[in-house]
Amino acid sequence: MTMTAHTPAILVLADGRAFRGRAFGAEGVTLGEAVFTTGMTGYQETMTDPSYHRQIVVAAAPHIGNTGWNDEDDESRGRNIWVAGLAIRDLSARVSNWRANRSLEDEMKAQEIVGIKGVDTRTIVRHLRNYGSISAGIFSGEAANEPIEALVEKVRAQPSMDGADLAGDVSTDEPYVVPAEGEKRYTVVAYDMGIKTATPRNFSQRGIETVVVPAGTPVNKIKEYAPDGVFVSNGPGDPATADEMVSVVRDVLAEDIPFFGICFGNQILGRALGMKTFKMTFGHRGINVPVINHLTGKIDITAQNHGFALEGEAGVTFDTDFGPAQVTHTCLNDNTVEGVALTSGMAYSVQYHPESAAGPHDAHPLFDQFVELMAAKSPNLKR
Repeated sequence: MTMTAHTPAILVLADGRAFRGRAFGAEGVTLGEAVFTTGMTGYQETMTDPSYHRQIVVAAAPHIGNTGWNDEDDESRGRNIWVAGLAIRDLSARVSNWRANRSLEDEMKAQEIVGIKGVDTRTIVRHLRNYGSISAGIFSGEAANEPIEALVEKVRAQPSMDGADLAGDVSTDEPYVVPAEGEKRYTVVAYDMGIKTATPRNFSQRGIETVVVPAGTPVNKIKEYAPDGVFVSNGPGDPATADEMVSVVRDVLAEDIPFFGICFGNQILGRALGMKTFKMTFGHRGINVPVINHLTGKIDITAQNHGFALEGEAGVTFDTDFGPAQVTHTCLNDNTVEGVALTSGMAYSVQYHPESAAGPHDAHPLFDQFVELMAAKSPNLKR
């Protein structure tokens, strides 16, 4: 069947809800967890973020595709689209951006990403908000004509995101180096749980050489790089399955190496300090999430993408094997834990994305904090 502008498609949820629309991108079938993002811009960064692996993204913004697709804003090193599928209201009929090299649909076809357009995304977003993220599937072309009951069964048969160990799917196979811009000041080993390209770029701009290593690399191996600091990135999946990385981070803390983590890295640090995690109802996905720093009282508007979180309360201090720690940040929308740290200052993490190009830059100073921590730990290094 040759796909046309009127090729049928259907988004099917595991609870039996179904939304008919039209196909765009590649024709076929895709399965994943249906989630929504509230970002009005940044669909390219979202789609190439490895943290969205195995997720069908529903865009809350009604008009998608107007800025096309360029060769500069991809968040994955291999320029891969990681979302399982995309559901939108309206697809822009034309591309209007001076940096665009092609259209969103052209890129989705090239990477065989299945999409659906013409659905009432307001209704879908409200449904996910009220009942939670859920297993789903997009079926287009001939597959869209199968009985709904059969499609629901296919959706329900896929593995759940709860308990999914996905970092290995997106992590690098071999270490690689992102050099510092100008004179090198520090070396940071970054664990790739699904790292976004913007993170090493932010390090590079601050004179940091980043050695990106596969998830689970033992500490005795990374010590060969003589790191001044260790970083753990964002990534997909359930942090409750990340026992290997939790053990690695505990070894890092025992070695008294400065530590910084974001998103998945926040959950891993929390677990290393004895905290527990849970699956959120619908998560935080967008570029407009308010977070308060309980140490300073400052509020940042942040970019986020997570469906799991740490259990804890605002400002609480608790004992760990590595000294006292505290919950440093929480979300003003729902009090979700957004940051933890050792009170010694040697390790800290946040749930949001300070590197994110699709969001505001309120959280950029977190990179400078890491530089200051490494400078304090190694005063003989270049400042």
